[in-house]
Amino acid sequence: MKYICIILSLLFSVFCQGQDLDGYMAERGLVDVSAMDTTLRVELAYATADNFLGKVVYSGITRAWLHPDAAGKLLVAHRLLKQEHPGWRFVVYDAARPMSVQRQMWALVRGTDKTNYVSNPANGGGLHNYGLAVDLTILDERGIPLPMGTPFDYFGEEAHTDNEEALLENGRITRAEYENRRLLRRIMRKAGFRSIPYEWWHFNACTRAEARHDYPVID
Repeated sequence: MKYICIILSLLFSVFCQGQDLDGYMAERGLVDVSAMDTTLRVELAYATADNFLGKVVYSGITRAWLHPDAAGKLLVAHRLLKQEHPGWRFVVYDAARPMSVQRQMWALVRGTDKTNYVSNPANGGGLHNYGLAVDLTILDERGIPLPMGTPFDYFGEEAHTDNEEALLENGRITRAEYENRRLLRRIMRKAGFRSIPYEWWHFNACTRAEARHDYPVID
């Protein structure tokens, strides 16, 4: 069954090569955040093979799309960051994700040790599938990401946000990395986002229950 899922995901990937998923996202009422703020950098990790899946799964998605409610909060957060640190800016690694792509990603991790890090589409997926989640970090004035202790999509305890004091005390992250994470969370929370326990880079614009009740899923 695992191999059938992988084959189906590969067929889906080939099918998507000719699909204009950017156009589809726009038709669904999502907004291109970099068009709203041209100083935001976008580097979609899943539009390249340089990600934990080792393959492109965002064929046809070239921009960071969000629901307008989440996009508005992101722009507020970006302004707050610049008020404190002129010259710094966000880089967005992931934003809205159609459920069709979520199914492809799930097929690739099903039965592996990565299943805890990809929302099961059979259970409704996650906030990315509503355009209400964003993965990002901070770039300094040279365009270099601030040290956060781990890279984006590092699936290990060092990326967790609920034990950072212990990580700092045990020397698993540095004081600078600890403070940079706190800065990112403080800015994002002030703009109305919520953090999660296992990924310092991931922020939700609302709860999962609110998303399912008030917003349409992106098919």
